[in-house]
Amino acid sequence: MRLYVVIRYVGMILLLISAFMFVSFFISLYHNDDGLVPLLLSALLTFLTGVFPLIFVPVTKHLSSKEGYLVVVIGWIVVCLYSTLPYLLYGGEFTPVNAWFESVSGYTTTGSTILTDIEVVPHGILFWRSATHWMGGIGIVLFVLVVLPAMGNARITLSKIEMSPLAKTDFRYRTQKMLRIILSVYIGLTIVEAVLLMIFGMSAFDAVTHTFGTVATGGFSTKNASIGFYNSVAIETVIIVFMFLSGMHFGVLYTMFTFKNFKWYKSSVVRLFFFSILIGIILVTLSTKGNNYNSWDEALRYSAFQVVSIATTTGYATCNTTLWPSFSVMILIYFTFQCACAGSTAGGIKVDRFVIFFQSLKRQVLKLQHPQAVIPVKVDNVTIDDDTVDSVLLFIVLYILILFLTGLAITAMGVDATTAFTASAATISTVGPGFGEVGSASTFASIPDMGKILLTFNMLLGRLEIYGLLLFFMMKSWR
Repeated sequence: MRLYVVIRYVGMILLLISAFMFVSFFISLYHNDDGLVPLLLSALLTFLTGVFPLIFVPVTKHLSSKEGYLVVVIGWIVVCLYSTLPYLLYGGEFTPVNAWFESVSGYTTTGSTILTDIEVVPHGILFWRSATHWMGGIGIVLFVLVVLPAMGNARITLSKIEMSPLAKTDFRYRTQKMLRIILSVYIGLTIVEAVLLMIFGMSAFDAVTHTFGTVATGGFSTKNASIGFYNSVAIETVIIVFMFLSGMHFGVLYTMFTFKNFKWYKSSVVRLFFFSILIGIILVTLSTKGNNYNSWDEALRYSAFQVVSIATTTGYATCNTTLWPSFSVMILIYFTFQCACAGSTAGGIKVDRFVIFFQSLKRQVLKLQHPQAVIPVKVDNVTIDDDTVDSVLLFIVLYILILFLTGLAITAMGVDATTAFTASAATISTVGPGFGEVGSASTFASIPDMGKILLTFNMLLGRLEIYGLLLFFMMKSWR
């Protein structure tokens, strides 16, 4: 294995990060705020670190699978480390642990925060914080693959590792076209939503930062009250629509927007995603009407926003869901597990795995009735091989096991069970808010430092789909 090749590609990723730091610096310069020096120093240090291996390491267009995995995993870790620099140099609430937590939460599009007063943070730092969402949502590695010249075998290797395997089951484009589709949809959603938010009353700065959080399904806001600050039905409706779109497979969105001959509405994944959210909204509306809200309009307004926000792992808030009835809370916890579709920016188990799980369950019941029958697992008339089915079932078991162990460890630190369990679920699903002390109207500031570090590991596991990070710790066993 050629470690110098890995270092070169990680350097490329750091150059991209430094570019966004420079943009954040100019925003800080425009507002003449306290983020000016921290962002400039961070950008220069990150740029110099990134450019160094490009000067001394020769160009290589071929990567082995092992090298590709190292680029992806080390790239994520190094980027998260360097992205703590603006926070650490600024100070305030950003202790080393808090800066690491905020950085990982940003890139993994989790949206959990340690900030108790967001609005005192300088504009440049807030823009940088939201920009980490946008870069992490598209996948920092995928973004580099698109913006850089053709890299031969390396492009194919890295794209296969960065993307979820489930994200490639329905759309088998060539690698270069697939990457362009992802980026064009991502940028298209970003531009359209930002314009609409400005039309409906947001400032340009708020529109861009909240768009970054929406399209990346992240949830970092520039306001303490999140989207509830604006108290605008129009703004909430725009964000609901774009949260839902960002939770869908980008290949599906591409066929929708380009009117390709693909009947996306017949996809069992899309149907489960849409109807589960619709049913969730109806049930939560019925539950909160009379208990929390006096009118049906008000109950529907807040229920729709929160259900879509949690189901797409965005995590924006317009109210304090901790005060909702237990029935509504349980529905939101369910969506914390299911989440959105593979091929989107969302985390969680994902709708695709739920579809395969239900089909596998159906097969098992049929086999009990007909032991000799050969019954394949099918999704939309496509046979899913047994290796994929086994991988899905193992993923779900690992997901629940990690969630339980993390929650158990945090309770050992003196945190109550509700807070510990939902904090664990919210971070591995990259949802953001949980319940209890980490609810939608609270932050993760009260979690002990060791708990925060553990939760960042959860975030990385969720973003890299568990296997990606676990393979990193088992590299000695590779052949």
